Amino acid sequence: MNASCLIVYSSMTGNTEEIANLIGEGIQKTDGSVTIKDILEVDVTDLQDYDGILLGAYTWGDGELPDEYLDFYHEMDQLNLTGKIAAAFGSCDSSYEHHGGAVDILAKKLAELGADIVLEGLKIDLSPTETGIEQCIKFGHSFVEKLLFS
Repeated sequence: MNASCLIVYSSMTGNTEEIANLIGEGIQKTDGSVTIKDILEVDVTDLQDYDGILLGAYTWGDGELPDEYLDFYHEMDQLNLTGKIAAAFGSCDSSYEHHGGAVDILAKKLAELGADIVLEGLKIDLSPTETGIEQCIKFGHSFVEKLLFS
């Protein structure tokens, strides 16, 4: 079975985009197919066309979603994601009180819409280090395993 995954991300400095691409690499190494789209290039209904959904965002301000994610986030309310496997990720800054708040917001929204959250949100501090790179690839690999064997 080929697991189809969609990664949707927003990135200001390129960190979250790098994380998205590394997760995608992990998915492909596990024989999953992956489509990676910037938040501004995706329609919310696209989420229904994939077996697995990964949403990523950097955390803005006091633990919030970035502005460019807000319309998409609110439009998600029209979806029923029951039967979908999902997870959230993002670049974070540990110097802020709400470390990776956007990751938690996205995971909560996916769960509210019926998706099965199969991995704890991946929070990478700023830009992925060598260890972070391995974490991202493993996250993609683990996601496909959960998708195939759930």
